[in-house]
Amino acid sequence: MADPIIRLDGVRKAYGVGDARQEVLRGITLDIAAGELVALVGQSGSGKSTLLNIIGGLDRADAGTVIVDGRDTVRLDDASLSRLRNERIGFIFQSFHLLDHLTCAENVSLPAMFSSRHGEGTRERAVEALGRVGLAALADRRPNELSGGQKQRVAIARALFNRPAILLCDEPTGNLDSETGRDVIRFFQELNDKDGVTLLIVTHEERVSEACRRVVRIRDGLLVAEKEYHEKRVAEA
Repeated sequence: MADPIIRLDGVRKAYGVGDARQEVLRGITLDIAAGELVALVGQSGSGKSTLLNIIGGLDRADAGTVIVDGRDTVRLDDASLSRLRNERIGFIFQSFHLLDHLTCAENVSLPAMFSSRHGEGTRERAVEALGRVGLAALADRRPNELSGGQKQRVAIARALFNRPAILLCDEPTGNLDSETGRDVIRFFQELNDKDGVTLLIVTHEERVSEACRRVVRIRDGLLVAEKEYHEKRVAEA
């Protein structure tokens, strides 16, 4: 059996010092196979966003092992970690993090600035990524001309720009209305089904977790339960 694309073993993380020290992750062990669609569910303050940031290399664990796409991120220097993050991992957040002075195509192509793939064809690749989310016609618009749902789709296109193996999503439907949120969820399912992209989605929304094949629950910095949704979508179709 192939090694998991994400492997965590005994991951711990704390913030603060002395009496103000707070242990956010208290020994997380978790494997995620390539091609899985996983929801990470927990209340505010449970540690789910911290765990997502450690997996994505935006933060570092205090202890434990973090293997992502075959690399031990704990041992990577900053440059190697940045390269892994840029070329193999896509990030989608509740807040869209778009730059208002740039066009949609320019926002989508921002990862190229930090990648060895930068060069001719960058705009074409950006428009192609926008086309995947149905917004190719808006390539030259600016974010302040878009609806919230359109902004999130631009953010998704940006995450897809370098064709990542892993998408890490932090409350991706949190700022969207119900209908737009359902569209985003369906798109994630399509990415998983057709492209084999591995998705880990932090959410507190039941409609999102129910759309995933597997649910991992976290409470007070510890994993407490898992639920498999084997062939759920097939059975409901």
